[in-house]
Amino acid sequence: MSRQAALHLITLVSLALFWSGTSLAQRNPKTSSIPLQVHGQVRLAQGGRPAEFILVRLESFGGGIVGEATTDRSGRFNFTGLSPDIYIISVRTPGYREVQQQVDLRTQITDYVQMQLVDADDGKPPVKRASVIDVSTPKTAIEEFEKGRHALLEANNTRDGILHLENALKLYPKYLEAMLMLGTAYMDNKEWDRAETTLHQVLTLESKTTAAHFALGDLYLRQKKYAEAETYISAGVKLDEKSVQGHYMLGRLYYELGDLPKAGPHVGTALQLNPKFAKGHLLAGNILLHAKQAENALVEFEEYLRLEPNGEFSEQAKEIVHKLRQALAKG
Repeated sequence: MSRQAALHLITLVSLALFWSGTSLAQRNPKTSSIPLQVHGQVRLAQGGRPAEFILVRLESFGGGIVGEATTDRSGRFNFTGLSPDIYIISVRTPGYREVQQQVDLRTQITDYVQMQLVDADDGKPPVKRASVIDVSTPKTAIEEFEKGRHALLEANNTRDGILHLENALKLYPKYLEAMLMLGTAYMDNKEWDRAETTLHQVLTLESKTTAAHFALGDLYLRQKKYAEAETYISAGVKLDEKSVQGHYMLGRLYYELGDLPKAGPHVGTALQLNPKFAKGHLLAGNILLHAKQAENALVEFEEYLRLEPNGEFSEQAKEIVHKLRQALAKG
């Protein structure tokens, strides 16, 4: 088999490696041989209440996003599997001042940080967000939300999770956290119309909910409604230009459309923001392979396997790496 024919075969195989799912639940990095970690809590300065569903970023002191996590019901977050280094933790959400804190893991294996969100001094009232607890939410609605979240994220029971979240919204129709989670649960259950309606309701109540824009983008992407997907993902990226998820999703969209010149820069941006984003390297490998840059594609597939040696697509990636090496050896 000629090198050109071999590369064509590999390109066909690579189509199976495309990732088609997203999740609002942020997973922590895999622990390394030295279990270094940073954990902490985010609270509102006024009243001291915990801030849930707030995006927390961890960046290396030299630049580049190492990871992202979302605070839980108690405002807590955690990053594990880190290397000895200096890091910057940052929280930025509309209506509040950006807050940053530096941690040094070169001489300790763990550090705990307490962060407070202070209202922005712009003369305007803070933007009401789904990521901050609404004190008017009835206790019964919160209890149903907690049961729903547990069923979805811990018990892997979509049916029960949906029922509890629906109950939460019956008790408090403006419960944005429950509405957002219910929309993504409908989507995971392939109830497309319900998911679309629910996620649009989130944006009706709070138009700057970035996660809702990305969820709608993913919904339309799964249905091959590319124009709609581009509209909502681009809107999410406009709200958060440093979103790894947003740039990656735009890369996926343009890759599916066969527009490699547009796909490449977005995937590149995602990997600049988070060089350890394994699925970004996987998508980059596919893009480079379709662009007939076999040597560079090989580097990306090998990096994916280094980051996720037992990942969802590791066996397929190993097969492509093996075939690429064989094809390149033929010169």
